[in-house]
Amino acid sequence: MGFRITFLGTGGGRHTTMYQVRSTGGMLIEHDGRFLHVDPGPGALTQMHRIRYDLTRTDSVIVSHCHPDHYSDAESVIEGMTRGGWTRRGSLYGSQTVLRGNGRLGPCISDYHQGIVSSVSVFEPGDVLDVDGMRVDICRADHSDPTNVGFRFHTADGIVSYVSDTAYSDEIADQYIGSRVLLLPVTTPTGNRIKYHLCTDDALTFVERVRPELVIFIHLGVVIIRRGPDKEAESVERATGIRTIAAHDLMVLDVGRELKLSDAKTFEGEWIPDSSP
Repeated sequence: MGFRITFLGTGGGRHTTMYQVRSTGGMLIEHDGRFLHVDPGPGALTQMHRIRYDLTRTDSVIVSHCHPDHYSDAESVIEGMTRGGWTRRGSLYGSQTVLRGNGRLGPCISDYHQGIVSSVSVFEPGDVLDVDGMRVDICRADHSDPTNVGFRFHTADGIVSYVSDTAYSDEIADQYIGSRVLLLPVTTPTGNRIKYHLCTDDALTFVERVRPELVIFIHLGVVIIRRGPDKEAESVERATGIRTIAAHDLMVLDVGRELKLSDAKTFEGEWIPDSSP
């Protein structure tokens, strides 16, 4: 297996999170047989149960910033990674607010949970991480959490970038030039810009500047969900000629010579993994 993303949740923002209009569970990334959780917010645990993913397989956790739609399930994921806290293993990466706190924000990962993993790393823009053998570049964002960041994941088949929550600027967008896949948090639709987030108008400018092979809208707020995120994505594709789609919960992206989209297999009912005591 090369590089696979399972979108545990494609919602974002307060109201989508409060009402779980869509899951806000972040992403599960499999790369060369290793598993990385990115921003496991509300819904992550439920979605992983639905796809029968055993949390003890997790190798690393990354949390971009200290807002609950990006971190609320992280401590439980860490407990899974460490086999209930009995085995010190795995790596935890987070911004300053996530792991140390900054003013009124954070920390959102307890000292206990930081203490049961093998390593803890605080990152900032400009850092380059080695996450279980994969290079990850840390990029600047412009958000109400001032330490929030975006990511460029270097795969054998190109760069996959997750922008995370941010206002638009040319300087922000330019960090992602060279990306093959661009995961854009488009929280609101055309004509409905809100502070510190992207709307479809911003996404259009972002895509024109970066020009990746594929754009995927994520972190969808309740207004764009009502409006119809597929239509919003289609408008960007028509204007730019770049393939643009709106993600849905439990969509899967496989990155290889081709970019393949599918849906994760789901199961219903009770499930107890073999690894449980």
